[in-house]
Amino acid sequence: MGGSTSRIALFAAVVISLAGCSQAARSQPTDATTGSPDATATATAGPRALESEFEQVIRTVLPSIVQITTENGLGSGIVYDNAGHIVTNAHLVGQAKQFQVTLATGGAARTAKLVGSFSIGDLAVIKVDDPAGLNPATFGDSSKLRVGQIVMAMGNPLGLSGSVTEGIVSALGRTVEEPSADESASATITGAIQTSAAINPGNSGGALVNLSGEVIGIPTLTAVNPELGGGAAPGIGFAIPSNTATDIAAQIIKYGKVVNTRRAALGVTVQTVISTDGRPVGAGVARVTPGGGADQAGVKAGDVILSVNGTPTPTTQDLSEVLGTLKPGDQAKVEVLHPGGSTETLAVRLGELPTG
Repeated sequence: MGGSTSRIALFAAVVISLAGCSQAARSQPTDATTGSPDATATATAGPRALESEFEQVIRTVLPSIVQITTENGLGSGIVYDNAGHIVTNAHLVGQAKQFQVTLATGGAARTAKLVGSFSIGDLAVIKVDDPAGLNPATFGDSSKLRVGQIVMAMGNPLGLSGSVTEGIVSALGRTVEEPSADESASATITGAIQTSAAINPGNSGGALVNLSGEVIGIPTLTAVNPELGGGAAPGIGFAIPSNTATDIAAQIIKYGKVVNTRRAALGVTVQTVISTDGRPVGAGVARVTPGGGADQAGVKAGDVILSVNGTPTPTTQDLSEVLGTLKPGDQAKVEVLHPGGSTETLAVRLGELPTG
């Protein structure tokens, strides 16, 4: 973790400095390399200042994090406004329409209803019937994030309300596929924030927060390590960027649904094609949307999409991940295998992924 590593490093520096100084050397107050009291005070101020920042951020943001309970489990949410709207994950909501919301500040659970859900992006908005005492969070600009920034994940992992973990922004711009589970449809998270802050079941829908006390992401899932039998890979979690979350939330609150996904689409319905030896070889086109980008470029039902812009697409998931890096209006080079065995690369002007 970025913050804890800094503290360990600074503490070690202080110990080495003090251990290497004689009594005479400690009486020299000028040079920081001598291990003087002034140098020691400077070295120890760093971790204490960082600790104070953590405490301040937690005091500021934690009251905006709620616990959401459904018939099938529990998770987290972020208070979006004073009207009682709460942003969370669609996979937490599932097919439920009614919820119980518990504030981090305590008190009896409050009833809430579903406003709208955006399953393909794993976001949803619910609204509590009684918004009194809610503390809306401050959402930051996720486009300004930098790799290495210290962040904290806040939520209710394993039902432990008001829990906080700390780490760094490990990478930006990831496209990750979230498999369907129980009542939840699969989702593709575009532009995801990768973080080393621990994310556990129950953290979903909570907040990834910077040291300015701004929500810059919504923790959603962790990477799975096949070598661990499908268990979570430690230190690799993903969050939906705050700019995406606020855009989708604003649409749901205003229209009751998402009217602009801002996602690229080829205009085809596909399924993974498996070769005779059991290997996935491409995304088979089952249907072409009339008038869509693929239709205009000459893609036909029965074709198999092999790659997009040079990136192989052996499965529908791979195709979805590649498209997640592109925008409506972009032109993509799509390599297709025709039923007769010939291949062709077509220029497809991408459309917008429909909302449902």
